[in-house]
Amino acid sequence: MRPPEESGAGEAAGAAAGPPAMSVRPPARPEVLRRRGDFLRATRARRQVLPGFVLQARKRAPGEAGEGIRVGFTCSKKVGNAVARNRARRRLRETARLVLPTHGRPGWDYVLIGRAGVTAQRPFTLLLADLRSALKKIHGKEE
Repeated sequence: MRPPEESGAGEAAGAAAGPPAMSVRPPARPEVLRRRGDFLRATRARRQVLPGFVLQARKRAPGEAGEGIRVGFTCSKKVGNAVARNRARRRLRETARLVLPTHGRPGWDYVLIGRAGVTAQRPFTLLLADLRSALKKIHGKEE
């Protein structure tokens, strides 16, 4: 049996498909906040309380670390045991991964805080909608 590139059957289909005319590059993934000071600065900034989580957001100063979007996640022990906190954090991470590249703004820090008994059980589509609406409200307050 010949490999597909040598057979005549795939030539017509392969010629039409070819490489795309323009490469489509997915949006850059947000950088993750790790330092306590970054979380504390976001605490003193804008805040939106939503049914699924709390969003804190701040615009970084002009000389501060990078131009991209940065995001942090936190869940206190009020959310539950380690399993519940980790599940809530995983859901927040995935929500941010899907929404922030398109709705977030470069030069901003976002912190998503899990809520007890809600973040882990809320339907995922509602978490996505919550984050989109919160970002509209946060950025709508901008000058």
